[in-house]
Amino acid sequence: FKDETTPFEIIERHPNLATGEIDIIKRTVSQDEGARPDSTIEGLAKLKPVFANKGSVTAGNSSQTSDGAGALILVSEKILKQFDLTPLARFVSFAVRGVPPEIMGIGPKEAIPAALKAGGLTQDQIDWIELNEAFAAQSLAVIQDLGLDPAKVNPIGGAIALGHPLGATGAIRSATVVHALRRRNLKYGMVTMCVGTGMGAAGIFERM
Repeated sequence: FKDETTPFEIIERHPNLATGEIDIIKRTVSQDEGARPDSTIEGLAKLKPVFANKGSVTAGNSSQTSDGAGALILVSEKILKQFDLTPLARFVSFAVRGVPPEIMGIGPKEAIPAALKAGGLTQDQIDWIELNEAFAAQSLAVIQDLGLDPAKVNPIGGAIALGHPLGATGAIRSATVVHALRRRNLKYGMVTMCVGTGMGAAGIFERM
């Protein structure tokens, strides 16, 4: 992820219980801190359901609470020429659709076909898909219902592994798609996610 991240310095304040003073520590954050490489299948299997006694959703198959920030620079073709800019990708199409709030997680199921139609593309033409994993259950449902190729979905990990900083995830996942297309010489990528009230959104990028 080095191509799509910028290290930054943070200041931490830690209370010293022995002296009552506040210790100030400066450090540089250069990579996601939510990844848990020590996780095991056995450990995840022992986690208790969080919503229902016999449910399948646990802390291990849900996106983690994370802090983060993301930014994109999106310009028109006119501005691109005016300032002689070199684009990383073209924003092909975008769509928002909805499902009943009770099944909010599968909003992408409706948004993805709409974005494809708006872009004049077929599902098979999409080389890389960042499907935000609010929960594993909703991601699996979208993959199954639309018949997405699992090998193209979150090839380097999704929100369960990397985190889901609300408000920033869309920009972060978009950066991941754009850089992945360039690294692997692929043409089309998609970012899609659900929204708490039942909406789903999907956007398609083309490598330039």
